[in-house]
Formats: sequence, C-alpha cells, structure tokens
Amino acid sequence: MPVEIRELQITTTVQEGNTNTSSSSPAPTAVNDDIIAKCVEQVLEILKEKTER
Repeated sequence: MPVEIRELQITTTVQEGNTNTSSSSPAPTAVNDDIIAKCVEQVLEILKEKTER
C-alpha cells in the first residue's frame, strides 16, 4: 500500500559570515541584486500571464 505524505515541514538555519569569500568573485550584493531582479521579472511575467487569461 502506498504512503501518502500530507504535510512536510522543513527547518533550516541560516548563518551569515565570510567563510568562503574570494577576491576574484563579484561583490555579494551585486550578485544578490541580479538574482532578485531576475526573480522579480519572472514573478511579474507570471502575474501578467494570469491576468491575461
């Protein structure tokens, strides 16, 4: 008989720190800003598609 999972709880811990930094990598804020901008663009596109339907 198959098992059905009705609820899944995931707990994480986020620690900020400079443990893996490199001088050749771009600034973390610039990378984060780029990722956030792409995510916002995708969300707005999805919302636009939903309102057009």
